[in-house]
Amino acid sequence: MKPILIDFPDSFETEHLLIRAPKPGDGAQMYEAVCDSINELKPWLPFAQFEQSIENSEANIREAHVNFLTRKDLRLLVFLKETGELIASSGLHRIDWEVPKVEIGYWIRTNYSGKGYMTEAVKGITNFAVNELKARRIEIRCDAKNLKSRAVAERLGFELEAILKQESKAIDSDELRDTCVFAKVR
Repeated sequence: MKPILIDFPDSFETEHLLIRAPKPGDGAQMYEAVCDSINELKPWLPFAQFEQSIENSEANIREAHVNFLTRKDLRLLVFLKETGELIASSGLHRIDWEVPKVEIGYWIRTNYSGKGYMTEAVKGITNFAVNELKARRIEIRCDAKNLKSRAVAERLGFELEAILKQESKAIDSDELRDTCVFAKVR
């Protein structure tokens, strides 16, 4: 099977959200969302450790666009339907098309955190993975100390399959951290 030949939509909607593949030109909105949320992203995400720029954001968006088209990685941007504002970034990563299985990653813009939007987005992305990609296994992996990320997985009924002890280093220190592995299988 050649993943590049797998056909599926590049956007879908949930009650409050438009979720779509990144497109050239999205870099400025992504830059703004990252800058608004940088302090909350730094403990968890490697890209937040580096100085941000509109140019780098646009280059990253264009690379994500190509990866979506070639089915290597399916980054998804989350927009509030009511305003069109970019409020989160998510996606289906570490794809194994043979199983098929995916891992959902996500972060939300700080001023939209705690309003249920990330849970809504991850639920929609999970449904997309099952219905459009025919995923048999969907994982969410997060640092055991990332309580907000863990809460999303738990609210959506993902099963905590394992806690990988001292599996990685903290993003911002040499501390060894545990990784939670949540999954849904069908």
